[in-house]
Amino acid sequence: MVAVVGLLLAAGGGRRLGGRAKARLTHRGRPLVEFGVGELVRGGCERVVVVLGAEADAVLAEADLTGCVVVRNDEWASGMGSSLAAGVAALPTDADAVVVTLVDMPGVGAPAVARLIAAAGDPEDLIAAGYAGTRGHPVLLGRAWWPELMRTAEGDAGARALLAAQRARVRLIECADIADPYDIDTPADLDRLDS
Repeated sequence: MVAVVGLLLAAGGGRRLGGRAKARLTHRGRPLVEFGVGELVRGGCERVVVVLGAEADAVLAEADLTGCVVVRNDEWASGMGSSLAAGVAALPTDADAVVVTLVDMPGVGAPAVARLIAAAGDPEDLIAAGYAGTRGHPVLLGRAWWPELMRTAEGDAGARALLAAQRARVRLIECADIADPYDIDTPADLDRLDS
């Protein structure tokens, strides 16, 4: 049995949404960050690390993140890379792998998380959800890759540099039948949320 931790990156300020922190958007009656945590738990992650940044105090006041390890990334405006590095630094030492999800992708939920976890079993795993053969989210990274991930995560690239450098080792697990990898990035995308 592989011990997999969930890592939800939820620090963004929603620049293209007029400065609305994505974590605070409402989906199914709760803040989007709370929904994302629930999907990681339902997908099989017993522990979840959440990285907050923009409007972190308001997010904590509105969302129930009981049981989560909450990390504040004061450098969130520099891009997703700093949030990923901060989250990986907070992962428990007894975990074998981490599943990384993004708060602004509510169509990628528990079924995709569970499918990646079911495929895991090695500390050198690099597994990504595939959508008609194209790499997407979520991504599962075995603990052997965490030091390199922390070194290479910068700007808005997140884990992209590591996954590109190790392209031949990345296993794609098709998830198009169970997930929809859209982003909530612009005001038009807000229609995809179920308030």
